[in-house]
Amino acid sequence: MMSRSLNRATLIGNLGADPEVRSTSNGGRVATLSLATSRQWKSASGEKQEKTEWHRVIFWNNKGANLADIAERYCKKGDKVYVEGSIEYRTWQDKEGQTRYTTEINGRELILLSGKGDGGEAFSAPKAAAGAAAKPSAKDESFADFPEALDAEDDDLPF
Repeated sequence: MMSRSLNRATLIGNLGADPEVRSTSNGGRVATLSLATSRQWKSASGEKQEKTEWHRVIFWNNKGANLADIAERYCKKGDKVYVEGSIEYRTWQDKEGQTRYTTEINGRELILLSGKGDGGEAFSAPKAAAGAAAKPSAKDESFADFPEALDAEDDDLPF
């Protein structure tokens, strides 16, 4: 029996800054995003509490997916985004010879949830590059038993 594992991170949050885009020595481009996610709860005394976590997310331009360019062009500080990717840990030596560590999300999918449009706009790495399973299409037979109401016009929606 084959052992399986999964490394997937799914985040919805707000950008803390405009994306930082850099070019690599081999001509590639990478965008780094600072993404905030928050959770709220009530303490034992009934007081409202909130904690914000900051996540480092990177998007690369590779194999036909220009996610770094897309992030640079469309993402701005404060935007709400959906990110899917994998968690990666890296170590490197800084200029002083000190070992540094970082944890980041290597993004493979980016959906803009806020902006000028009416809805979110989705951008993904190609399936071969992302190693992601195919997502069902709207014409997929598995959706045949859904109610007709899902075909409603936008004007019929309450939001």
